[in-house]
Amino acid sequence: MTAKELAQEIIEGRRLGRQDDLTFLKDCPLDELKEGADMIRKALVGDRVDLCTIISGKSGNCGENCKFCAQSAHNHTSCEVYSLMDYDRILQEAKSNEAEGVNRFAIVISGHSPSKEDFEKLIEIYRGLRKELTISLCASLGFLTQEQFDRLYEAGVRSYHNNIETSRRFFPQICTTHTFEDKIANIKRAKAAGLSVCSGGIIGMGETMDDRIDMAVELSGLGIASIPINALIPIPHTPLENLPTLSEDEILRTVAVFRYINPESNIRLGAGRKLIAGNGVPAFTGGASATITGNMLTTSGSTIASDREMLLSLHREVIEK
Repeated sequence: MTAKELAQEIIEGRRLGRQDDLTFLKDCPLDELKEGADMIRKALVGDRVDLCTIISGKSGNCGENCKFCAQSAHNHTSCEVYSLMDYDRILQEAKSNEAEGVNRFAIVISGHSPSKEDFEKLIEIYRGLRKELTISLCASLGFLTQEQFDRLYEAGVRSYHNNIETSRRFFPQICTTHTFEDKIANIKRAKAAGLSVCSGGIIGMGETMDDRIDMAVELSGLGIASIPINALIPIPHTPLENLPTLSEDEILRTVAVFRYINPESNIRLGAGRKLIAGNGVPAFTGGASATITGNMLTTSGSTIASDREMLLSLHREVIEK
């Protein structure tokens, strides 16, 4: 079976899973795989592109030991450290993003979980944003209780971000202060509260393509609507600082693989877009349907305006709230 034949079967309703021999996705010529992935994207997601932005609402001093992260207190980086931003600063950024036509705005904080005091402040911040704005609201606050997820929803949050990072098998090589199962349980609590979940991971941390396929299958089983794929940009003074960056072909194959396994999800480009020509153009023609954007993203090499211009050149329509 060719990549295009498999793509057509997926368009017609077939879904790939652990029961299938997925080695084809590793061995198929990349150009053919990308062409099939774009067929699936066009048929099942369409030409509309979802743009989201983030603000780092609290930075540094995280007690988790994730090997890739500049904000971990276990990794002695030069990461900026500050406490929870005030409402006015966050509102200013959210208003600016909304004015530029962004679809979704997320507050991201460092740490395993917010303190009780910070969580109450965040609830008030989200209530204020909901009154002031029409942009869709997202949160990335670490591990929460079911009650906290329910309160986030009541405050106007509609999406929650919580990456699983990698495969279940490889996860202990990346973090030991929480488990893969902790991640899955947190995602299920978010979904139980009525939140749409954004969950993906990072590639290029030393995992294999089999690990990436396993991650894609895991996310498919969870019914994840938005899957960010980040290519590792090694950060000095982290345990992964000496890893080589991935080749463009390897990133593009991964994007295509995720599209075949998660045909109706938004496959969202995250960190590492600058490793792809045109800041991601070949990925958008090979299965990607969404991206993280923003004028504050120092590693992206792009702005909201330049992303919109690039997407327009690909005849894509940016979704706006």
